[in-house]
Order: sequence, then structure tokens, then C-alpha cells
Amino acid sequence: MTQIKTPTGRPRGFAAMSLAQRRAIASKGGASVAPEQRTFSRDPELARAAGQKGGQTKAGNRKG
Repeated sequence: MTQIKTPTGRPRGFAAMSLAQRRAIASKGGASVAPEQRTFSRDPELARAAGQKGGQTKAGNRKG
């Protein structure tokens, strides 16, 4: 693994954590909300509408 030098010379953030600590944090990814409580997993139509809204906004920002 590449060592990143900081102005103080000491690792910071994740680089300062042990491998076990980093793995424990990484294993929790996506687990903050139960699948049945995720809005889009229960309502695909709502997810589709949100995606269309984002696409329209992005397309509307184009200069042309």
C-alpha cells in the first residue's frame, strides 16, 4: 500500500487506522437503513420519477 505523506509526516484519517478498524467500518457500508425502509425499494414508480426529474434538470442546463 502506498504511504501518503502529510505536512506533519503522520498518517491521518483512514490511513491512521489499523486494518481491523478499516474493515469494521467498510463492512457497515449500506447498512444504515434496512432494505424495507428504503423508499425506492418499495416504490419503483417513485424511483423512476426521480430519475426522470434528474435527467430533465441535467438536460435543461445544457447550453446550445
